[in-house]
Amino acid sequence: MKFLYVTDTHIRGTTPKNRLDVYVETLKAKLEEVVGLANREQVDVLLHGGDVFDRPDLAPNVVGQFAKIFMKAAMPTYVVAGNHDTFGHNPETISRTMLGLMDSFGVMKIIHPGQPVLVEKNGVKVQISGQPYHYDLDQRDPKLDYYPVNETEADILVHIVHSMLVEKALPEGIPHTLIDHIWGTTADIILTGHFHGGFGIKERNGKYMCNPGALSRVNNHWTEISRMPKVVLGTISKEGISLEEREVTVAQKGEEVLDRSFLEKAVHQEERLHSFVQQVKESSQFQTLNMSAIIQDIASLKNVDEKVKQEALRRMTKVEEGWKDGEYG
Repeated sequence: MKFLYVTDTHIRGTTPKNRLDVYVETLKAKLEEVVGLANREQVDVLLHGGDVFDRPDLAPNVVGQFAKIFMKAAMPTYVVAGNHDTFGHNPETISRTMLGLMDSFGVMKIIHPGQPVLVEKNGVKVQISGQPYHYDLDQRDPKLDYYPVNETEADILVHIVHSMLVEKALPEGIPHTLIDHIWGTTADIILTGHFHGGFGIKERNGKYMCNPGALSRVNNHWTEISRMPKVVLGTISKEGISLEEREVTVAQKGEEVLDRSFLEKAVHQEERLHSFVQQVKESSQFQTLNMSAIIQDIASLKNVDEKVKQEALRRMTKVEEGWKDGEYG
């Protein structure tokens, strides 16, 4: 059985302010190449890791343009819902979204928890399961999200999760799961998205973790300058599992399509935010007083930029909620 995996296409009708090209046309060209590659390689399924769209209520005319490209695929397309695909990051709203519409018309099929797909070819049964983005992802027991149940008596389990699976720990307050913590998963292959930078293909004792990175470069983080969009081609047979990354050839280099002035501004803002958060953490009664009040006080005294203050509030609120739930002891 062969598959092609792509993630985080972030289809939208406008061009992000940090890009120098016409985003819609660039994304169309990339998706045309991806679907064309899937057809040439004669894969059995096209898999999508979520965030098909950049917002759940995208204009129908934009959705229609991209639906025509996906419909050129000679094989079925399976997808899990990302945080941008649903309202309020709630997978239960999927029926009211444009991704839900694509599912209704058969353009692509959404894989819901507990409803895996079974693909059998050349004597090998492959179960493809999925976990959409939800608020507790990467904050609860990883077995609930990264350890699929073999519900189809399959030989190989492929599990798609729209999650923040990473190689190294992220700053406090950003939910994430470390690859090294879930090698005991029941899945033979875990395919993830959400983390746009990706981490490529990792293997240990015959098990694989894979994130080729987002097909689209929509944010203004400096790492996007050097990153090239990729997809993964996979082959599963009685002989074993083989995965390889393929660079999207029509994608231009980061410096050709991303405005460095926005990237530099973003880095500067991140540095200011980090400094501000450190000030908050140094408050003597940080864990016993209301953090929002502390942040507001420090922000007013230090004349912190409003956008930085609001971002700090958002991040610190996540930590505060974690304390209330006993997550941080």
